[in-house]
Amino acid sequence: MFEFLDVYPWLLPFIIFFGRIIDVTLGTLRIIFVSKGAKNIAPIIGFVEVFIWIVIISQILVRANDIVSYLSYAAGYATGNYVGILIENRIAYGILLCRIYTQKNGKELVQMLNQVNFGATMTHGTGSTNEVDIIETVVDRKEMKTLALMLTQFDSNIFYVVEDVRTKKNGIFPKRKTILSRWRVGK
Repeated sequence: MFEFLDVYPWLLPFIIFFGRIIDVTLGTLRIIFVSKGAKNIAPIIGFVEVFIWIVIISQILVRANDIVSYLSYAAGYATGNYVGILIENRIAYGILLCRIYTQKNGKELVQMLNQVNFGATMTHGTGSTNEVDIIETVVDRKEMKTLALMLTQFDSNIFYVVEDVRTKKNGIFPKRKTILSRWRVGK
């Protein structure tokens, strides 16, 4: 499979490095999809991840006999972790629960959130210094930046916490745009 490495042995560290980047990046994404319950995506990613790992390891065991190959393996692993985190942040897969605490009128914030199709529930509470309104909303991770901007515009002293949610059911959620919705007549 890699006979060309007998002629060009200097390519081996590069193949090891980039193979490990791809392998570890896929591993990082697979773990994230498993934790989110994506049972259809995770096995496919796992298959490709392990296949690449086997190919790289076999080349290391057969051909690698120098420190450069070993360093390429370690550097590819470290870089793959970094790249996996960057990609995961970019795709922003998942659902978040945002719990918001404000001393301003929470009903106004709930109305603002409802206007942009974020369902919200409000309760009253007593904080350490004052009465507060507590608003909870469930959003896709892709929407968190938009939500955070709205919250700081509403109240510059707002406090909120964000938690991962595995599943959601019922409620008010914005309709997802699909790639086909651009070309549907009347939409």
